[in-house]
Amino acid sequence: MQSRRQFLSSGITAAALCASQRLLAQSPADLTELSIRDASILIRSRSLSPVELTRAYLERIERLNGRINAYITVTAALALEQAARLEAELMRGRWRGPLHGIPIALKDNMDTAGIPTTAASAVFEDRIPSRDAMVYQRLKEAGAVLLGKLNMHEFAYGGTSAITHYGPVRNPWNLDYIPGGSSGGSAAAVSARLCAAALGTDTLASIRQPAAFCGVVGLKATHGLASIANIVPVSTSLDHVGPLSRNVADAALLFQAIAGYDPEDPVSIEAVIPSYPAALTARTSGLRIGLPREPFYRALDPEIERATRAALEVLADLTAGSRDVILPAAPSFDVLLAEAYAYHRPYIEDPSNDARYAPATRARIVAAGEFTAAQYIDAMREFALARHAIQDVFDEVDLLVTPTALVMPSTIANAEVPSTATGAESSARNTAPFNIYGIPTISVPCGFSRRGLPIGLQISGPRLGELAVLALAQAFEQSTRWHLERPPIA
Repeated sequence: MQSRRQFLSSGITAAALCASQRLLAQSPADLTELSIRDASILIRSRSLSPVELTRAYLERIERLNGRINAYITVTAALALEQAARLEAELMRGRWRGPLHGIPIALKDNMDTAGIPTTAASAVFEDRIPSRDAMVYQRLKEAGAVLLGKLNMHEFAYGGTSAITHYGPVRNPWNLDYIPGGSSGGSAAAVSARLCAAALGTDTLASIRQPAAFCGVVGLKATHGLASIANIVPVSTSLDHVGPLSRNVADAALLFQAIAGYDPEDPVSIEAVIPSYPAALTARTSGLRIGLPREPFYRALDPEIERATRAALEVLADLTAGSRDVILPAAPSFDVLLAEAYAYHRPYIEDPSNDARYAPATRARIVAAGEFTAAQYIDAMREFALARHAIQDVFDEVDLLVTPTALVMPSTIANAEVPSTATGAESSARNTAPFNIYGIPTISVPCGFSRRGLPIGLQISGPRLGELAVLALAQAFEQSTRWHLERPPIA
């Protein structure tokens, strides 16, 4: 392994070396505080070694993960091996792009060849895939370094991340509270700087709700725009995969790497993939905002209502104004229930798995098996009609804005355990319809409760409207300081 001095100086002019050293002098003492964008600039200029950055994250994971329980598997040896290989590529003049040498982590329902993928369940405790999920394959091609696999709500079938074979995930802002779910480990790890960014999945709330609860950014794009192939499913008709990150710019960079058609994904769509980072400098003054008051603004926690009201005042100065709108009714979750049961049926019917499922998870899946084929067909028809109907709303407005969640996170001790297979906890009311509609939506930090817990704002757009969603999210983020706050554990 070359020395850091050799890495910095080899093949770089004296002027470039001085410039890179100035960049490094401006960076924080703790390298894990660097955003993806800033770390990428330093890596490309050889002011920062991918191995050095990876070691900083691994040391932080070693120090803090025991308190948060965000990781199920830490792939330290693989991460250092990948970082060294990417460092060698830089020495040869090859730079893969903004994610070159950036340490990330994956929710543990995404297949990784030769690495356990458990979906946080004892049922899959010994499951080691032979193939990578397409999104991980694309991240590797983009130069990302894998730090490990992240804890989650068992089989992504809940919104707390308290029901998991590997113990509950804890919110970095207050360890007694849930981080949300099902991508709770992803959000907690990003918030606590245990990775530069992470991927999560979202069926009804599972990227955006944890993002809101942990004070980070969570993006769920148009359904089918990023491949869900070789990801343990809940419902292929509703499942999305997307980034959780510290800021909007990092979310755009990560999604750029994973977006694209995959012929092995049955719900993948063919679409022109634009430059998502280009949206970060787009003007927002002409954007028309829609406010769906019912039910999204009803029965809110008073502190969420206060933060949302303040956020709307900020948005009023950034856009062409807002108006109330009515969204088409979102149908029931029968599609989710039928598809979830279809996947789990072989495991549920095996008596040896009875004790391996968490009781709450098993009860929900068994109840979902009561739906008939006729009900599924009817539900799919309503589902398709809802996706058509939502597009009419965007004849009147460009984007929709709502609170991400209607309630603050509960304590782990009081984490909600649904008693029926309704398909969603009540806390997913504001997020679930956008999975049914299949349209892009992002959660960005917009405030804090008096207890110091984060609050999220949700911005949604029409099908394939990611650029406008990212543009307004970036404009809001740059007009506020919520994304700059750090959890106490950090």
